[in-house]
Amino acid sequence: MAPRERVLILGTATGRRDRDLRELELDELEELARTLDSEVVERVLLTLHEPHPATFLRSGAVDTVGSRIAELGRPTVLFNDALTPRQQRNLGEAWDVTVLDRTEVILDIFARRATTAEGRVQVEMAQLEHALPRLAGGWSHLERQRGGVGLRGGPGETQIEVDRRLIRQRLKRLKQRLAVIERQRQTRRTARTDVPLASCALVGYTNAGKSTLLNRLTHSEVLADNLLFATLDPTSRRLDLPSGRRVIVTDTVGFIQNLPHELVEAFAATLEEVRQAHLLAIIVDGSHPDCEQQLQTVLDTLEDMGCAQPSLLVLNKADRLAPAALRSVRMRLGDVAGSSPLAISALRGSGLRDFRDVLDRLAASLVPETSANRSPLATAM
Repeated sequence: MAPRERVLILGTATGRRDRDLRELELDELEELARTLDSEVVERVLLTLHEPHPATFLRSGAVDTVGSRIAELGRPTVLFNDALTPRQQRNLGEAWDVTVLDRTEVILDIFARRATTAEGRVQVEMAQLEHALPRLAGGWSHLERQRGGVGLRGGPGETQIEVDRRLIRQRLKRLKQRLAVIERQRQTRRTARTDVPLASCALVGYTNAGKSTLLNRLTHSEVLADNLLFATLDPTSRRLDLPSGRRVIVTDTVGFIQNLPHELVEAFAATLEEVRQAHLLAIIVDGSHPDCEQQLQTVLDTLEDMGCAQPSLLVLNKADRLAPAALRSVRMRLGDVAGSSPLAISALRGSGLRDFRDVLDRLAASLVPETSANRSPLATAM
């Protein structure tokens, strides 16, 4: 069994008021590291009022952190902030370690978790888009030059130019392949819409319990692990509601703060499942200390995606909260969303009858009832 990679978590805050929020972000980055099966040996939060263009950190902080990294045996550094290619390269050289920013950590997780052909293509595209500006100075062989075809003398192409050209060619092929996959997905989606079933997309912050809820509602066995981004590819299941009406419920990829724009663009096809749904069930982990900010992140992302469907706000993991705390969280989430959430526990099954009833009423208001969207048992009755 290969040893776990040792990592140091590093972040910055502008001052005391900003530290609490950044500490929560470092908690999240630790969870991301755990998802990659890495061992966090230490976490450091530095005060930084303005990033340095060359190294992000000031020279004194670079030296201080470098000394600590050496004492710890030079673990990989996971930087919570987004780094420019130049900053990332300079810090890696100064500390003699691999430096990864938050975006690369998320990309690595997505690469490991993608299982469908579409998901793998999307992840590779996102990785290549992120890597393209980081080629310069990354490896010594990139500075060598190749003679051009048919040329005698002259510098020809540098290796870095060759690599950039190969990446762009690969991206072009991947985009063409993704277009084919998306046409196939559109064909399947059109076939589904021929049957007048209402569709509900489960959306929310990563690890809010969407997959657990899908399993509990539809008696499925979708992977539901206590890890960030346990689910990447959308999974749809049919659900029979109390009235006998049938709906399609889809589990979707979770959102996260500062989701890399490369992933937002690359996963446009997958996120189309959210846009096409008749209604959204916004799932929030009510036990998380930063649940209001997580909900705001989800609402902002949905707005950016142009999603304006009717929605149902759901506070999950209510079993972890005492009654007084539950009332407080419901009130705070209601202030963020403008509507009071329905409290459930997907793990324990509590509150799901109310969830089905509300979903039933919403579905009835969105899609006319026909024999095609009712279960045979309900039709017989």
